[in-house]
Amino acid sequence: MARKKMTYSEAMAEIEQVIKEIENDELDVDLLSVKVKRVAYLLEVCKNKLYKTEQEVEEILKDITNAKE
Repeated sequence: MARKKMTYSEAMAEIEQVIKEIENDELDVDLLSVKVKRVAYLLEVCKNKLYKTEQEVEEILKDITNAKE
């Protein structure tokens, strides 16, 4: 079964949860590196989604501008 792609909101929520755990000293030291690696991955997911969205919006705006000419 294929894994569902994570949304930007899901990734941000998970990042925020890890940050909260770190700030509140709820995160076990043994898991810290695992969580930091996960956050690094999630940040990359967010960055890619933002880049893709930016490209799509620019393309739409370009199409709108060209349609007016």
